[in-house]
Amino acid sequence: MAINSAVSSVPAWRWALKQTWRDMRSGSLRLLLVAVVLAVTALSAVGFFADRIEQGLVRDAAQLLAADALVAADQPMPVALASEAQKLGLRQANTAAFPSMARAPDERGGDSKLVSLKAVSETYPLRGQITLGRLLADGTVVPAGKAPVGGPPAGQAWVDASLLPVLNLRVGDQLWLGDASFLIASVIAIEPDRGAGFMSFSPRVMIRQSDLAATQLVQPASRVTYRLLVAGPARAGDAGVVSPDGKKPATANATGKAVQSFVAAAELQSKTTRGLRVETLDQGRPEMRATLDRAGLFLRLVALLAALLSAVAVALVSRDFAQRRLDDCAMLRVLGVPQNQMALTYGLQFLIVGLVASLIGLALGWGFHQVFVALLSEWVPVALPAPSIWPVVLGLGVGVVLTLGFGLPPVLQLARVPPLRVLRRDVGELKGASMLAVGVGGLALLALLMMVARDIKLGAIALGGVAVAVLAFAALSALAVYILQRLLNKLSGVAPPWLVLATRQLTAQPGQTVVQVCALAIGLLALVLLVLLRTDLIASWRAATPVDAPNRFVINIQPNEADAFKAQLQKAGVKQFDWYPMIRGRLVAINGKTVKPEDYTDDRAQRLADREFNLSYSAQQPAYNPVVAGRYQPNEKGALSVEEGLAKTLGLHLNDQLTFDIGGVQHSARITSLRKVDWGSMRVNFFVMAPMAAMPDWPATFITAFRAPPDGQLDRILVQAFPSVTVVDVSATLAQINRIMDQVIAAVEFLFAFTLAAGLIVLMAGLLTSRERRAKDWAVLKALGASQRMLAKVQRVELLGVGALAGALASTAALCVGWALARWVFEFDWSAPLWWPLMGAAVGAVLAALAGWWSLRGVLEQPVVNTLRRAAQ
Repeated sequence: MAINSAVSSVPAWRWALKQTWRDMRSGSLRLLLVAVVLAVTALSAVGFFADRIEQGLVRDAAQLLAADALVAADQPMPVALASEAQKLGLRQANTAAFPSMARAPDERGGDSKLVSLKAVSETYPLRGQITLGRLLADGTVVPAGKAPVGGPPAGQAWVDASLLPVLNLRVGDQLWLGDASFLIASVIAIEPDRGAGFMSFSPRVMIRQSDLAATQLVQPASRVTYRLLVAGPARAGDAGVVSPDGKKPATANATGKAVQSFVAAAELQSKTTRGLRVETLDQGRPEMRATLDRAGLFLRLVALLAALLSAVAVALVSRDFAQRRLDDCAMLRVLGVPQNQMALTYGLQFLIVGLVASLIGLALGWGFHQVFVALLSEWVPVALPAPSIWPVVLGLGVGVVLTLGFGLPPVLQLARVPPLRVLRRDVGELKGASMLAVGVGGLALLALLMMVARDIKLGAIALGGVAVAVLAFAALSALAVYILQRLLNKLSGVAPPWLVLATRQLTAQPGQTVVQVCALAIGLLALVLLVLLRTDLIASWRAATPVDAPNRFVINIQPNEADAFKAQLQKAGVKQFDWYPMIRGRLVAINGKTVKPEDYTDDRAQRLADREFNLSYSAQQPAYNPVVAGRYQPNEKGALSVEEGLAKTLGLHLNDQLTFDIGGVQHSARITSLRKVDWGSMRVNFFVMAPMAAMPDWPATFITAFRAPPDGQLDRILVQAFPSVTVVDVSATLAQINRIMDQVIAAVEFLFAFTLAAGLIVLMAGLLTSRERRAKDWAVLKALGASQRMLAKVQRVELLGVGALAGALASTAALCVGWALARWVFEFDWSAPLWWPLMGAAVGAVLAALAGWWSLRGVLEQPVVNTLRRAAQ
């Protein structure tokens, strides 16, 4: 009774702390701790990085617009909007931007270059600041100070540094824009509201709005984008504001209401004014956004795999931990320790381990996410704000869910071990965890991982694919064990003794063999999928923008210049180039119903319904535009092929009739096919095409795309020979995309290390669960006369067989999951290497043998007497 009272009087929390410290020192929980740390580190590193990016976007939102709200139009801004802003007490600024040719003076060579010209009013920018730079001898630009409000003084221009070497100019030289000459006063280092669109590829030239008329560049047919910017009172950080002025500032709530009222008025005006729209921050450069979106998907996929592997490792290690504690718990029951106290103690112990592992993982994740910031500095050039509490909550949640949801269920069974086990070792064995416990833990982890994925398709394919794979692994491994059982009698007396003995070992306890194969297969599945991700999938991603992709686009080629232009390209050595007619048209009706932006609720649909499209025609389907619905029939009259994204946004279907206004004349045709267009491919693409060799009623110019010779002379030759054309150089964009790909690959490889470690832990944990059983079996066989050499051969054969089966299953599942990810998540073509299951079987066999050697080392060397005595106790 005294012993019972003494044991029961120890508080559960103190017992849990002592037990945790003792188990950590003995190494019983180290593998579990490492598995949880790896999962939390991988997820929190990605979480910290993603959260700081989002916080930065929120922080810099107004600077990216240079205003609190912005209205754009393809014609001069209605006076009513300016009056509305003034009535609401909002500050205003105006800009006008359009493509134009900039020319160097004749004495400097007279070269021309397409630029994005931007004329700004004297109050621009309303939010944020432009930073001017100083051009160094090596061509780099270093910030030289903040620009004053209002842009360049009259008669001066600020330019992108990339323009100067192209035109052989320096700061202080003159630059011709139309009929006016401007002094290049400085170079632009940072322009926060640079914006998006095709013309953002071109170097910026900024002038004062009052100087625009002198250039004579704005003509009735000019494609000018006019913008009206509005904002509340100036605040610290805005251009020209050293510190908040002495006026009593308007409250944030009052300013927000005024801006919302203006936006509402602008949206109402847009319903009656064609081409008027309220611009938002999500209209970024599509080719860069696609690249960055894929980058985020790659990183989150690797983090998900690390978490999944850690869950499996925790479950396996916890079961092994519980198996080793059965005898101790039976003795505690004999001493009178209540079941509820034992359950509470182990629950607190695993909670402590989960919290400690989570804190360690969060600290490592914070440090390692800085590596992501450094590796991806190409597209994170500004200081990021501190993260929110969300990544910390996610990391703690994942760590605790992993330890309690997957580690605690088998351990809690220790509280139900009968005291009779002290006398009979065959009672009180661990049972499978209840479906309720596994289900609750699995659902909690699934919810957390879906939050990490932030993409339903990525989460569904990655998590669902692994779940389906586990079921397939269990079924197929059980079938393999059944086949071995049927073959066992036939092998006896025919096959070598070590092979018969290895087969008997695998079939003696089929349940444990199936669990072992499944554990190894899950670990190998993640490893194989990561290798595919690093090699084939990323190579396919690169192939979407090949190294020889076009780096020049030329528009406004007149029909009478087409043959001469092609001849000039061939003379310069350009043998391959895209060549398509281009027609401007506005969608005015669908199935006879007039198209109105207000008929759509989606912002993108409203913009598409309110803009002109670039149309084209070609009897041959573009090879890089696969048809996903219908048929692209050459020279089919009255037919149209539509980009599938446009069709989805506007709700278009096959056989719908579209009516376009082209040059004041309406043309109708029906949709006969839908095409998949990769807008990041740097090829000539169109929303709508007619499958005709000629469309004489469509007034067209031509567009071409090609890879220019490296000498850089072709641009000047084309502009001089064909003055009406516009040459767009996208070399810098291609280089930036390739650099981002390289940085993303480096980040994926960095995160790969965590998942690789988690996979190896799963392999070792899967074999550790059979360590005690193997020790007993080997002791019995050695007592019956089996040599240690033969037993070592049996162990190697068993591990090689289990590893080969697990490797083949894992490689097959990885190919299926990888194909689904490539098609529906990353959206690029991928040809699965069908020979991988064979290689996977070989690699699985080798890895299982190596992991088995590490996990089971010393088992064969244990004295037979000690093993049998321990088994009999």
